[in-house]
Amino acid sequence: MNKMNEIAIKLLKTKEVQIIIGYTNGSMERIRPFFAKTEKECEKLIFNKFCTQNLAIYLIKKEVLLFSRKQAIVSNVHTLRGIIRLASEKQLSEDNLIVITANEKQLFEFRTFEQIENYLSNQVLYLNKSDEVLFGKLNSMNLHDRWTFWENEMKNCIRCYACRQVCPLCYCSQCVVELNQPQWIPVTANILGNTEWHIMRAMHLAGRCIECGECGRACPKNIPVHLLSIRLAEEIKNLYGSITGLNKDEICEMAVYKSDDKENFFK
Repeated sequence: MNKMNEIAIKLLKTKEVQIIIGYTNGSMERIRPFFAKTEKECEKLIFNKFCTQNLAIYLIKKEVLLFSRKQAIVSNVHTLRGIIRLASEKQLSEDNLIVITANEKQLFEFRTFEQIENYLSNQVLYLNKSDEVLFGKLNSMNLHDRWTFWENEMKNCIRCYACRQVCPLCYCSQCVVELNQPQWIPVTANILGNTEWHIMRAMHLAGRCIECGECGRACPKNIPVHLLSIRLAEEIKNLYGSITGLNKDEICEMAVYKSDDKENFFK
């Protein structure tokens, strides 16, 4: 048992929290999310470089909220950014949350959003190697070739909406694809409807995406849909100097109007 397990056990024992959201070993040597509700279950919690899933989504799941008034969560950097973004959108309260994280040298226990912000200010944010290569390749393409690339990828989409379900920022009580009066997106999987869905989702995440890549990892057809949102995040940074998921008081650049906007994106 390591220090993280000891902290988790103490939090449940003292009844500071009712559940610990974290990681454990799954089947076929894979890491999976885990919900420890007893001191014994806390012994199964792990945290290492393979714990890459963004667990922030579970903090707003009704199944978790109905079970517990206050939660603790084991967080990687992407989960921390998700927490801050959700806090900026008034979806989380620091009074109901304890965050546990670690780097190579130290274990941290955060009880305020400000503590998380200070920690993130010293973290380097980057794409993994394979995403970086493909991202660079896409950015070097002309518009026609890039459109052809995405058109070929969207043909494979089966509209399972795993990308939506795994995203901590897709928390609408009713998604636009579930509306039928009017019906904005066709129900069946086809190239037009698939493209409309992914463009619409990327636009809804513009200025909000924390670049965790979960949507791409969750895709059963291995479509790199996360690179759409990451590209928009890059555009937001270039246009407005904004990186989301770092400050609980941040705004969404696509949801506000500033009289001094350059508006140089108009052609």
